[in-house]
Amino acid sequence: MRSATAAAAAATVIGAGTAAVAAGRYASGVALRPRPGRPLPGEPRLTVHTAGPDRVALTRSLASIRPGVYGLEGSGVHAVVGPVLDDAPYAPDTVVRRLVRVDRGTLRAGTRVRLTPQVHSGTPASALGVPYRDVEVAGELGPLPAWYVPGVRTTWVITAHGLGATREHPLNVLGLLHRRFRLPVLDLAYRGDPGAPRPADGLGHLGDSEWRDLDAAVHHAVRNGADGVVLHGWSTGAAMALRTARRSRLRDRITGLVLDSPVLDWEAALRALAVAHRVPAALLPLAVRAAQGRTGLRAGEPARTVGTEAPDVPALVFHGPDDAVAPWAATRALAERRPGLVTLRTVRQAPHAAMWNADPGRYEEAMRRFLTPLL
Repeated sequence: MRSATAAAAAATVIGAGTAAVAAGRYASGVALRPRPGRPLPGEPRLTVHTAGPDRVALTRSLASIRPGVYGLEGSGVHAVVGPVLDDAPYAPDTVVRRLVRVDRGTLRAGTRVRLTPQVHSGTPASALGVPYRDVEVAGELGPLPAWYVPGVRTTWVITAHGLGATREHPLNVLGLLHRRFRLPVLDLAYRGDPGAPRPADGLGHLGDSEWRDLDAAVHHAVRNGADGVVLHGWSTGAAMALRTARRSRLRDRITGLVLDSPVLDWEAALRALAVAHRVPAALLPLAVRAAQGRTGLRAGEPARTVGTEAPDVPALVFHGPDDAVAPWAATRALAERRPGLVTLRTVRQAPHAAMWNADPGRYEEAMRRFLTPLL
């Protein structure tokens, strides 16, 4: 609100045109500034009312009654909650969920938390007991840290997280990939992530430039013995995977894609992020124009999506109509353009990049059926 007031005051002093440029830059920066490891701004803050050894009572909201398994993030706190316990006694303004574990900090009455798709905190070893090595991928902007989990197969899986997440998010599926399939996994941190180089403009590009870091990871995998690569991306990481599969010089080594909540329409995603950050509606058109000028995001593509880069390899896509960041319609259109290659799994009652969380068992069974023929 203070920034909007400052922009209005500037208009009276330096002219409406200059103020409009400044306001657009402000609004686009709010939406596109990377915030890895922080829940997306649309997620409401919840209050812990009571907490016991196996259950926790939270503020009742549309978010807190979602089905599935989620992380709870707060100041110095990370915990994991399971399904709603309908038979547990609760106050009218609360909901009781199963408390799976507390990884960090203490849950007590009054603690403020948000739900997050990231259910693990730590490394593959500390979170899952899975052995790994810290490796560096030679990226365009400098070395990119990654966790490498060895496996016995020659097909590698490379993971790319999305908005508001870190490389801890792919740990949700790492246990399946390691124990069930014995696949080598490269869990990548890319530009803007902790420990990775920062982009020169300090902004995220919704996958439009970040895909080159994922491409670097593909080259790393091939140099280190991978005969084939499956890319698994969430959110902007899914957009990165699509671009890499179409543009990489090693695209012939990419044998499959797993896409979760893909960001296919950058304008819609930017507007949603700006609105969630409480950017005034009047600034949204300015934000879109500023973002295009500052980042090189391209307008004018059909439906303003990367759907024109529909995959030429088998793709398993998880998405649903309750995603407020990445439009569901764009994903359906992508699937319709490649009916023989794209398998779309509709997931309801799940927010952005939380398709696994809504029903881990169904998600992992779909992955099993998809991956088995590729190995």
